[in-house]
Amino acid sequence: MNDDPARPSATPVDGDGRRRWAKSLRVVLPVLALAVGGGGVFAAVGRGGDDVSTSEGHPGAERVAAAAAHGGMVTGTVWVANEDGASLSAIDAATNRVVTTVKGVEGPDNVQVSPDGRSVWAVSGHDSMAVMLDAGSLALHGAVPTGAAPAHVVVTPDGKTTYTTNGADGTVTAIDSTTMKLVATIPVGAGPHGLRPSPDGRWVFVANVSGSTLSVIDTAANTKVGDIEVGKAPAQVAFSPDGRFVYASVNAEDAVVKVDVATRKVVGRVAVGDGPIQTYVSPDSRYVLAANQGTKDRPGTTVSLIDTTTFTVARTVETGQGAHGVVVDPSSRHAYVTNLYGNDVAVLDLTELRVVARIPVGEKPNGISYSAVTVRAQSPVTIQMPEGQETEADGHGGDGH
Repeated sequence: MNDDPARPSATPVDGDGRRRWAKSLRVVLPVLALAVGGGGVFAAVGRGGDDVSTSEGHPGAERVAAAAAHGGMVTGTVWVANEDGASLSAIDAATNRVVTTVKGVEGPDNVQVSPDGRSVWAVSGHDSMAVMLDAGSLALHGAVPTGAAPAHVVVTPDGKTTYTTNGADGTVTAIDSTTMKLVATIPVGAGPHGLRPSPDGRWVFVANVSGSTLSVIDTAANTKVGDIEVGKAPAQVAFSPDGRFVYASVNAEDAVVKVDVATRKVVGRVAVGDGPIQTYVSPDSRYVLAANQGTKDRPGTTVSLIDTTTFTVARTVETGQGAHGVVVDPSSRHAYVTNLYGNDVAVLDLTELRVVARIPVGEKPNGISYSAVTVRAQSPVTIQMPEGQETEADGHGGDGH
């Protein structure tokens, strides 16, 4: 971070120079009011990618104006699971500010918005539970016991079934989203971590981070129907919007692989940064994004942008310490990246290919999800969790998987 950001010059200027300087102040002052107001910090990014938080001094006119230009491009809410903060942060995507915090979920590794945007799901690694909140009122709708140390949660495209990976017991839990009842416990591979449903809802692919496979679940029968060898320590999967391919991060091999869904064969492989974790395909199908987390001792700081046509890395962008979770808004303009060791979220513009804002959130931000429902600014909300099933296998050994 640049600790000595450029400031508007105080040296008198004449003629056109004075008019340009005065104009820059007229732009900067209203932007500063927006940037420091409310529950978050809006950060500008100058040439070279250095971020300058408005709380650290007087940023230069160019940098503040650059950040302001991205205000209002996207609407809705970006939800963040703060694993060590026992909370969920709600970020207003229009202003890039935290507008409220939901407290009371211990060890939330992951968060997921339902397809209709009306519900927000999270998993508690501490209590071994999946919880559902009402996206409007933020009230707790219900909680369902899972297996040991749940890692990720997803909802099928029709919204009927919710699945969690249970990292400590090698299973996936299937939950009826309407009745909030457990409907199946599905054995998969070793250390199931990330998972996602196919766009048609027929399959759920599971990345088994303690092994070398992706497990394939038939959602109609809620049974595992196959395993696909992809490499050591696959951490997360992401489907192409047309459902033809699934991309998996291979954490221990610093790579992303491309799998043909119909044949269940690996058809491509590309090297990325250190310790890739979450993956996400932009809705316009232009990029596969891989967050390169590294390790706690040697944090990764980048996101790899993989061109889906050539399956090569088009750009590597610095995003923050321990880049982990990734989501892209439906317009494919902005990607949001949780920085596990930086306690913030980077907003990555996918047109300009640079970070345009940085948002402080809770401690150890992990999973992240986008909702079209805008949450109003309000005081922090605390929910009361039912008694759960705390296990010694809480979390994932502290590595942020």
